[in-house]
Amino acid sequence: MAVTKGKTKTPDEILQVDEIFEKEDLEWAGVVRSWLNEHVRDNIGDWYLDGTIPARELAEGLGELGVLGMHLEGYECAGSTATQYGLACRELEAVDSGLRSLVSVQGSLAMFSIHHWGSEEQKQEWLPQMAAGRAIGCFGLTEPDVGSDPAGMKTRATKDGSDWILNGAKMWITNSPVSDVMVVWAKTDEVDEKTGEKGVVRGFVVPTDTPGVETPEVQRKLSLRASITGEIVLDNVRLPESAMLPKASGLKGPLSALSEARYGIVFGVTGAARDSLEEALRYTDTRIQFDRPLSSFQISQQKLAKAFGEYSAITLTAAHIGRLKDSAAGVRPEQISLGKMVNVDTAMNIARDLRALFGGSGITSEYSPLRHAINLETVLTYEGTHEVHQLTLGRAMTGINAFAN
Repeated sequence: MAVTKGKTKTPDEILQVDEIFEKEDLEWAGVVRSWLNEHVRDNIGDWYLDGTIPARELAEGLGELGVLGMHLEGYECAGSTATQYGLACRELEAVDSGLRSLVSVQGSLAMFSIHHWGSEEQKQEWLPQMAAGRAIGCFGLTEPDVGSDPAGMKTRATKDGSDWILNGAKMWITNSPVSDVMVVWAKTDEVDEKTGEKGVVRGFVVPTDTPGVETPEVQRKLSLRASITGEIVLDNVRLPESAMLPKASGLKGPLSALSEARYGIVFGVTGAARDSLEEALRYTDTRIQFDRPLSSFQISQQKLAKAFGEYSAITLTAAHIGRLKDSAAGVRPEQISLGKMVNVDTAMNIARDLRALFGGSGITSEYSPLRHAINLETVLTYEGTHEVHQLTLGRAMTGINAFAN
């Protein structure tokens, strides 16, 4: 039987998803996509297989493009809207989650912490360099034995005259082996004025060439391989008083940065889902089985239709959260948790389901869905695990904190 074939639609055309964004925002996203297509896309599969990425070269290119810390004001940062930043994250993660991680850690964790909580001297010294990609930053919060409970951190900062001495270790730190500066969170001997308890959390800006700092790379990763992940080891690292972030006291400092990074993820993973759909549409349109394109079979169309619907839903969620963040009222942490929880899980399942359409070819690096699905296993875990965001939403809905139950 002859197959009558019409024009293949892109993932955004069915529901006219792009209609919800401003024209200039979409034009900016197009600029980012073009740069990535020219400089990154053809190489990302090999970088993933090699378990690395040319972070410094990419940082300089991304700095020139203007995406590093682009949502921050001043200090040679672009001062873009939250939605524009989100759309940039969507294009970055459409190529690979590791690339979006590089940008998120640089701008939403390290740069945001300095911008929001740092001294004027710290901002002037580091932010212009980091915005240009001349300096790479990382963010040290997670520890080998402390993940979802940052209050249990063991890294300590003690006063020695006017200096601070840092000891401890951080784990799963994106960019640390190639970083020039790190924002490290540690417990001090200070007493919390509200609780009366000893051990106030403080942030410190630490140049990685400081004596006593080591940043060994994590090897043998199965996920997020096109990214450089490491540790931070602090052995009697002496810092001047000026290294402390003066405006950050308690967990509010690191948690505010994590919320910024989660926002980028809410948008970013829609890019991984979109790319998986685009790849599946191209493949099923050209792959002939039983004298017909694979896209003509009911089971193929069922999988594609399900993915189209799910992709549209998570994109609308991201767009709404972006508008909230750009509004005068702003966005609440539980709203970002909702977006992170739903969007990552949905995008991961889209990539998994679509991989099956590729048959045996789907397990090679030639096609992106399996790579996206494996990467999203990591995204599901970092910046708050899936379960932590479920409990955050549960607390918002019920008024009951179940974290310690």
